[in-house]
Amino acid sequence: MRTGEPLPAVGEVLAALATGLWHWDTATELVTVDAEAARLLGLPAEPTTLTEAQTRARLHPVDWNEIAGVVGLAVAEDTLAEVRVRIMDERGRVIRTVRSRSKPSYDPETRSFELIGTLQEVAEPTPGTPAGRTAVTGDWRRSREAFLLDAGRALAEARSTAEVLRVAAGLSMPGFSPDGLAVFGVSGDRLTIVGHHGHQPGDEDPFSHMSTVTDYPAAEVVRTGRAVYLSTPEQYKERYPVTWPLAQHFHRQSWAFLPLTVAGRTMGAWMAAFTHPVAFTPDERSVLTTVARMLAQALSRAGVAESERELTDGLQRSMLPTLGPEIPGMSVAARYIPTGGGLQVGGDWYDMIPLPGGTPSGGGRIALVIGDVQGHDVRAAGLMGQLRIALRAYASEGHRPDAVLSRASRFLHGITNGDAEKADPRFATCLYVEADPATGVLEIARAGHPDPAIRMADGTVLARPTAGGLPLGIDPDADYPTTTLALEPGETMMICTDGLIETGGHDLETGWQRIRTILEEHKGDLEELADALVQAVHGPSSHHTTGPLVDRREDDIAVLLLSREGESCGCGDTVTAPPTVRRTVLTVAQAEPERIAVARQQLRELLHDWTTADQVDSAVLLVSEMLTNVLVHTDADALLTAEVSGESGERRMRVEVTDAGDDLPHKRHPGELASSGRGLLLIELLAETWGVDPRGEGKSIWFELYESDGDGSGNGSGDGSGGVPEFGSWDA
Repeated sequence: MRTGEPLPAVGEVLAALATGLWHWDTATELVTVDAEAARLLGLPAEPTTLTEAQTRARLHPVDWNEIAGVVGLAVAEDTLAEVRVRIMDERGRVIRTVRSRSKPSYDPETRSFELIGTLQEVAEPTPGTPAGRTAVTGDWRRSREAFLLDAGRALAEARSTAEVLRVAAGLSMPGFSPDGLAVFGVSGDRLTIVGHHGHQPGDEDPFSHMSTVTDYPAAEVVRTGRAVYLSTPEQYKERYPVTWPLAQHFHRQSWAFLPLTVAGRTMGAWMAAFTHPVAFTPDERSVLTTVARMLAQALSRAGVAESERELTDGLQRSMLPTLGPEIPGMSVAARYIPTGGGLQVGGDWYDMIPLPGGTPSGGGRIALVIGDVQGHDVRAAGLMGQLRIALRAYASEGHRPDAVLSRASRFLHGITNGDAEKADPRFATCLYVEADPATGVLEIARAGHPDPAIRMADGTVLARPTAGGLPLGIDPDADYPTTTLALEPGETMMICTDGLIETGGHDLETGWQRIRTILEEHKGDLEELADALVQAVHGPSSHHTTGPLVDRREDDIAVLLLSREGESCGCGDTVTAPPTVRRTVLTVAQAEPERIAVARQQLRELLHDWTTADQVDSAVLLVSEMLTNVLVHTDADALLTAEVSGESGERRMRVEVTDAGDDLPHKRHPGELASSGRGLLLIELLAETWGVDPRGEGKSIWFELYESDGDGSGNGSGDGSGGVPEFGSWDA
């Protein structure tokens, strides 16, 4: 060509260079190629138009799948799309490898791509070589897929921002792992450093709180939402001369700054810096872009989770009370663990309320409350807060335990069932204890809640059945009877929600046995006991013994301990030798004959380590007889007091039943067919000693048994089969 002559057509130049032209419109699903491009595709060397299906048939299927990812990356970064693809003939054999370079554009209205590019035959590089690493196919592609799979799994499992950053720092990218990482956030118009790796402490100071309009790559990424790749220090210095001195002393050779985008919003930038030169081929950019997207999703999830935890923890802390001033003669410890539900907040609560008549320093009666509102959501937490305030108000007015729960039930029913259209019926279980520190007397009202447990001074643990009513909020007119117990010096009462018992696949029976073992074996103060109870049931199943149920879901846990000071109460730092007295007291009202079975069970638990089983059966039989006769032959209630004293192997058991009746019992001699009159005969036969003591109001009948060596000597327990009472008569 001579000087001054017009330039040849572009097509002629490309044909001379064995380079073809092609045009692909995904909206019409048509691909137009010129003669050279048709030849490279294995077709006759003439211009033609193909469908996507016809074009796909000429390409290796693995390479076809790679094209979509490369095109999407090029659109996102506003760069050229470059890929290597293998051309197949009609028999499925590879006839050549070509390189395609194109400039894609995206139409958001039709959601379609339009690409105009070139095709040129190239030699297939050897897999594993530096040249082979740039190909779409080959070993590097398989390594990349494995890396992305592992990275995605690790980032998906991260639960906090610190954990996400730790996972990102440990990622080993195939062939070009960065040695310096930094995650930038945005606060207003300033960049923040969320975390970094591969730098010394303090290195991040010049980049903290940098304006987003600064001539810095991360700031540009945040402004534009497009990645910045700098393959050499010269490129960095040329594009960002102002901030180049800040990056120069790190002695890095290549940098990639990628946007962290979630739901179309750029929330920050991720920097990957390399001490060796990186060309940032399309494959390498694809890996970095994919990691940036996964990192953005993981950081977003972690941020939301941390915000929820902070909100719910603050909500829970604001609702849960402090235990207040010290109680003269008593100690209190409490724990709350929100384990149930994704919000980590629920309806469990506890409270300690000073009652009217106390002194400013905290003396006088107190109320202890523990409860559980149905559900593990914000609604449950809100109802819990309202119910706790209502209970505190009713108690502060001076109402008795039964009246406090009755009013609370009416209150909860009203706020959850008031508006028929917006009604969200909920119920709550609750245990309310009014304690007198001076005497240790406990008055307990229960609304569908687990019974309290008493750890006696010698370590024996008893579940103390108490009268109760329906859970709060079900029946606005429900009644809640009161049970009176006495907490002796050295004894500890535990009240808890069902989460402490049933967490880990346990039912009420197996869960109670687990808790009872902890209470009996623990050596330490009250705070350590509270920690031991929580640690034994909370957390992964490897930390505790799981129960027989398949459902292993965890539940919120609330536990409250009240101890009356004395030897072995766990109130102090040291544990002295336990006293040799254990005692249980139980009232059986005229209208509650079913509590005789409770009395039998309480006596068996009190004597759980008694040497002779026959003596235990005899004691249970006599207690049934004595309580039954009070209910049948008097109009008064019966008060049972059972006490065990002495050292193991030489202990004395004393059981006393008191009532307000004036008639004293008399021994009778019933005939063979008589159905009553054998009460005192049984006591005389089975007891070591017994007696009847008149009182100012009423009387008391008692008996004693002495622990034997296990041969049954010392009592006439011959036919004491245990448990079937003879309905004898006290009167003549």
